[in-house]
This record gives sequence, C-alpha cells and structure tokens, in this order.
Amino acid sequence: MARRNKPERFEIPPDVRYNSVEVQSFINRVMRRGKKSLATRLVYTAFDLIQAKTKRNPVEVFEEAIKNVAPLMEVKPRRVGGATYQVPVEVPPYRRFSLASRWIIAAAKARSGKSFPEKLAAELLDAANNTGAAVRKRDETHKMAEANRAFSHYRI
Repeated sequence: MARRNKPERFEIPPDVRYNSVEVQSFINRVMRRGKKSLATRLVYTAFDLIQAKTKRNPVEVFEEAIKNVAPLMEVKPRRVGGATYQVPVEVPPYRRFSLASRWIIAAAKARSGKSFPEKLAAELLDAANNTGAAVRKRDETHKMAEANRAFSHYRI
C-alpha cells in the first residue's frame, strides 16, 4: 500500500567554511544528540588534517571519497508467493550520498586508537584512494546485487 503524498525534501543550507551543501549534510550525519558545533569542529579538524597531509583542497578529497564509496546498485527484499527474493535495484542519487557518508562515518568510528578527526581524515583519504573499509562495504553491496541478478525481473 503506497503513501498518498511524499513529504518535500528539506533544503540544507551550505556550510560556513567551504560553502558546500554536501559538507553540511555530512556534518549533520556526524552530529550526535543535536551537538552541531561539536560535529562541525570534528569535521573541520579532519579536513585540516587532510589539507596538511595531501596539500590538496579537502573538499575535493571529500567529494572523491563520496564518489568512490557511493553504491550504484543494492538489493531490496521483495516477497513473491511466500518466498522473499533479494532484488537488485539502482540506487537514487540522494540515497547514494547518504549511504556513502553513513559507511564512511561507521568505518572511521570502527578504526582503532586516535581521535575521531584523525580517524575520519584517514578514512576519507583511504576512500579517495579507493581503499579502506567503506569502499569494501560498497564492493560487498555490488557483489550482492550481482549475485542476485537472476531475480532482477522482480523489479520493485
């Protein structure tokens, strides 16, 4: 049963330092318990570390990382006659960004030692170089979609 109307998407204003909507959205995902100033400080510190390590614009590194981690296909469960099939579907752009940022943050948290900005900077650099845990997660998602290609005729 489908919903009658979809709520309109909330417009996120760009962040202060880099004037980027993506960076602001990422800061919002890092934020816990409404502490936006802390989340902003953590992300900007990580960006400063990236700037110091690579001498590149950290926003470019960040966008490269998101592009490398964002999945193109994923599987969604679909019930057909009592059986549940994992049906591969294409991922819409807004969900690509949200999954990529979620995976990068989770991978950064899972890293051992060091402060969060250092872990986040390292994970973003790894993702930009197409390595690291977040990229591995994307590859697993693609493998699942590839393995279940036989059920693609059950499109949702």
